[in-house]
Amino acid sequence: MNAYLLSVMLGIVEGLTEFLPVSSTAHLRIAEAFSGVDLNSGYWKMYSVVIQLGAILSVPLLFRERIAKFLHTFPRGENGNKTIWTHPLSLVMIGFLVTAGPCYLADHYIGKNLERLSVMAVALLVGGIIMALVDYSFTRPKVQRMEDMGVLDAGWIGAVQILSAVFPGTSRSMATIAAGQVFGLSRATALEYSFFLSIPTMLAATGYKFLQTLLHHKSPDEVASYNAPAGQWVVLGIGFVVSFIVALGVNAWFIRWVRDRGFMPFAAYRIVLGIGLLIWIFSGHAPA
Repeated sequence: MNAYLLSVMLGIVEGLTEFLPVSSTAHLRIAEAFSGVDLNSGYWKMYSVVIQLGAILSVPLLFRERIAKFLHTFPRGENGNKTIWTHPLSLVMIGFLVTAGPCYLADHYIGKNLERLSVMAVALLVGGIIMALVDYSFTRPKVQRMEDMGVLDAGWIGAVQILSAVFPGTSRSMATIAAGQVFGLSRATALEYSFFLSIPTMLAATGYKFLQTLLHHKSPDEVASYNAPAGQWVVLGIGFVVSFIVALGVNAWFIRWVRDRGFMPFAAYRIVLGIGLLIWIFSGHAPA
């Protein structure tokens, strides 16, 4: 496949799936299997970091008004009843700090051994079942806004988010949203907190991966897949822009959808995709 068309395709996949509770990692792994591109090679590893960054940057733009409000009211809050520990921005950082250390260890010691398509297929299937049960069962939320969350809510969601690092295919957003609903957050609040928590979490993860790529692939021959440096930058730029634009549109739609309809369709999609992947793998036509 032409490198530019491939970049558009992968950018679309990343933008579509990064924040939906369906696992962008699993979808990129599937795209890798179909396209024949080794996303673990030097250049394409760098590419995957760049397109993920494009998707991440859509979130601050989408929530710019909420972010500005939180910054303006920090640390006392809108009604003056918050502290430096209970302000929404503080709760986001608590969730991030609970996640950061274990996620680093999981990526360093465990993650590399679990990035098989079969593992992701099982994670998609099991995660879909859990998500469906949670969305069906927890229908009487106690917390309707991020401003009403507490430290325990943030710590719990951060702890559950670790699952997405330990088991690729689980989906960071699926883990945080389901955890929030179990702890009494409304769908909209769980989703909003998931988006806010994604900013420090994914920026840190992307920065870490970027440094890993630079440190482990120092020579141009190791990093590059094309002869022309200009062509490499164009491919990276295309993926970044496409991922950013698609993620921006998808996230805006996702927020509106969830308020009215919930997460059940995404749970069903995960279950169907997980079963389909397992059938594909056991038929011998896909890498395990």
